[in-house]
Parts: sequence; C-alpha cells; structure tokens
Amino acid sequence: MERYFKIKCGKLYDGLKNSLQEDMEILIKGKKIIEVGHNIPEPEKLETIDLSDCTVTPGMIDAHVHPEFFDWRDIYTDTVYNSDGYRTLATARTARKTLMGGFTTIRSLGWFREAYELDVKRAIDEGYIEGSRLIVSSHFLCTPGSHGDMTQAVRNNPYLSDYMMKEYPTCGNGADFFTGAVRREKKMGFDFLKIMATGGFATPNDDPDDIQLNDAEFKAIFDTAQEVKISVTAHAYGPRLMKKLIGYGITGIEHGSLMDKETAKLFEDSGTYLVPTFVPYDDAIHCDEDSLSKKSESFRKKLEKYQKLLREGREIIRESKIKLGYGTDMVAVHQNYESGWEYNAWLNSGMDPFRALAAATKNNAEICEIDHLVGTIEPGKLADIAGWKRDLLKDPDALRDCAFVMKEGTVYPTEKRL
Repeated sequence: MERYFKIKCGKLYDGLKNSLQEDMEILIKGKKIIEVGHNIPEPEKLETIDLSDCTVTPGMIDAHVHPEFFDWRDIYTDTVYNSDGYRTLATARTARKTLMGGFTTIRSLGWFREAYELDVKRAIDEGYIEGSRLIVSSHFLCTPGSHGDMTQAVRNNPYLSDYMMKEYPTCGNGADFFTGAVRREKKMGFDFLKIMATGGFATPNDDPDDIQLNDAEFKAIFDTAQEVKISVTAHAYGPRLMKKLIGYGITGIEHGSLMDKETAKLFEDSGTYLVPTFVPYDDAIHCDEDSLSKKSESFRKKLEKYQKLLREGREIIRESKIKLGYGTDMVAVHQNYESGWEYNAWLNSGMDPFRALAAATKNNAEICEIDHLVGTIEPGKLADIAGWKRDLLKDPDALRDCAFVMKEGTVYPTEKRL
C-alpha cells in the first residue's frame, strides 16, 4: 500500500510563481505529489512532515557537474593514474553527496574516458544505490589538442599521449569521424551530446576565444544529432563561436563567460539556453588571491587577461532575458558535490534570487528534458522536495545548508556543509 505524506511548509517556492507562499501544504502519495494548497484534507495512515521552520522548494538541479573525481586536486593526475572503475566509484559518491545537499538531479557534462556514468545512473534509477538522478552526456566531442583533449596532461611524452589517444572514442578529425562519434554516443544511451568547441582556461596551449572544430565538423555533428534525435550543448566562451553555434540551431551553451550584448540578443531571440557557471570565475572577478594561488600559472594568466571581459560578460548575462540554467562546473577550489556555491555567486553578482531559483528548478528540468517529471511542486510531478532554513532571498549561502531532502517520495539524510 502506498504511503501518504503531508508536508507543512513555512514558506513555499513552487517553481511556478516568483513568490514565497505562506503556510502551504503538499500531499504526497507514493512517489508523486497529488495536491498542493491550504488545509488539505488528511487521508488515513498519513505521516506529517513539519517543515514550518523552512522554505520548501522543488529538489534542486545542478545542470553542469563533472562527478568523476573524488577530489578536485586529483583531476590532472586522473588522466594517467586513475582507472575507469575508480571514476565510477567517484561518480556514485558525488551523486550521493549532491542528494544530501538538496540537489535531487545532477547533469553530468561528460568526460574523455569511461566513467561508466550510465551504469551509475542505471543503478540509482533501479534503486540499488542512493543518489541524485543522473542526466548523462556523451564523452567530449573534440579535436586533438583542444580543451577536451585530456591527453595534454602527458604531452611531454608523445608516445604515451599518442597511445592514450587510441582509447579516446570521440576525439578526432573530420566530418566522417564526428558523424560516427555522434551515432556511437546515441547507441550507448547518452541523454545528450557535449561538444568541447572552444579553448579554455585550464588547458595550457589554447585560448578561451579559440574555435576548435571547423565548419564541416560542426555540420556533421548537428546534422547527425538531428537525424538520431539527440540534443546538443557546447563548451563555449566567446561571441564568435556562440554566434556560429546558434546559427547551427544548438539547444544550449555552457559558460558563455565572454558574452557581449549582440550575442545575448541572439540567445534571447532564438530561445537558446545558457548555463553560465558563474562560480569558477569568481576568482578573477573578485581578485581572490588565495583562490587564484591554487591554480596553474597558465590558468592564472588567462584569468588575468580576460578579467575585464569576464566582469562585463557576467553583467550582460545578468541584465539579459536569456533563459538561464544553474550549473557549477566545479573542477577547482570547491568539490564537485558542493552545488550550493553557485547560488552564492549569483546572489553576490546582484542576480534576482527568484531568477536563480527558477534556473535551478523549472529551467533546469526543461534543460535536462525531464520537466514532465520534476522541477516544480504541482500535482502529478514526482515528489522531489527540499527544505532550507536560511533566507533564500537574502542569504547567498542558503543553498549550502540543506535541512531536508526528499526524492520520489523517499526522505534522505542531509549533510551539514556550513
């Protein structure tokens, strides 16, 4: 017999209205929400959960996670020293810890080697292990020497680098290669594709404004993705590349950190979403010397070079009407499961807290293509629910301190982060 729960909310953000509703109740049967309102009639064998001291929200969603490592300090040695099994265990741990932080869904943005994330996703979905729901992208679709080519970690040993490249199923050259790569990733069952389309801050021999695939390669990816019915996102920083990708009809873009006003208007007009990942660039914007000191010399130089454009880009994104998703991209300074840090970056940038909350709930559910299941608190949706004791509208650290989490009608323990 399915259990009934009634959650009594102090305040409710339902993902539908830009307001906090007072003294609301949520009635849950089994895995699903069946009623939301005031003074809901109580069925027999009801269990009441009193969250009258909390603001209740949909379970949060982090739309840009790299879950494959245990500690961010290991990611550059991971290329050589960690096995696929080790990465799989790390993925399972990350999913469990993000769930304990109130994030009931995470979207993995891929890796260059097998982490068997699809197996972790399956084990969670089938109830064998506990963790956030996983939405999993492909291996990086990229070219040799690009930001997605992790064999650069051993570039000083060309023999090892070339050998490791043979193990990399989606890094190559030419339209035919990428046609095959898209078909392969679709066959494997990935939820969406990830293109490493531009340079980055962490890789040594490129620039964030580089374009690292040619037009024939882009066309092959997008034409084939359309044929096999899989959506595409891309790692992209600069306006030149973002304009090109929007022209190809891309579903969305990650980062967009060097945004200009003309490109922002293209996003708005096309409906292309952006997951801006503010927190990784806080170091440069706020001149955090302690945090910057933990990065490589080349990383620091690039952040310093682009500091002004990063500041301007963040302001343009904040003032735009672009559909925004909430994603952390934690690969330095903070651990990959500490998803609440992005809220800190958004609120400290002057972002409307309701826009940040919408990004982490309703918008991200749409980006993950699961909005028929989660993202809002309304009848028929899965009971993915979180409770927070801090002031979500004023406290930048509010999403770092989860007091309650439920996923699909099951209550899980939370983990103190502050």
